[in-house]
Amino acid sequence: MDESNLPPKLRVGLNRCIGWIESVLLISITLSTIAAIGEEFYLIYQNGYVSLSDILLLFIYLEILAMVHQYASHGKLPVRYPIYIAVIAIARYIILGMKEMDSSELIMLSVAILILTASTTIMRIGHHYWPYNKMPEEK
Repeated sequence: MDESNLPPKLRVGLNRCIGWIESVLLISITLSTIAAIGEEFYLIYQNGYVSLSDILLLFIYLEILAMVHQYASHGKLPVRYPIYIAVIAIARYIILGMKEMDSSELIMLSVAILILTASTTIMRIGHHYWPYNKMPEEK
């Protein structure tokens, strides 16, 4: 059932325009992420060693590329991908600033990771037991 109040010609044109904007942004995000990965490898080469924070940053870049791929392939973005990025970012933040953190800040960040991972687990379990209904194919 079509619920849009826009005239069909306007709706088609608007959808096409938004589709092009999405494509340009996806390409921009992909190229920017690849450039950031190249920069990180260059910094690793300059330093002469790989630290744990470097590896975690590369994982963040990998998750961004996975999100772009998922969106480009299926037109949908699972909520869990940004959650994975947030968990890795918090872990990286903890590792980089652990010496300067007090115990309460460390506990709060650990609880944040726990909440994020628990929410992902709950979503995955819910999706397993109550999967989404398939949308009917558009004509």
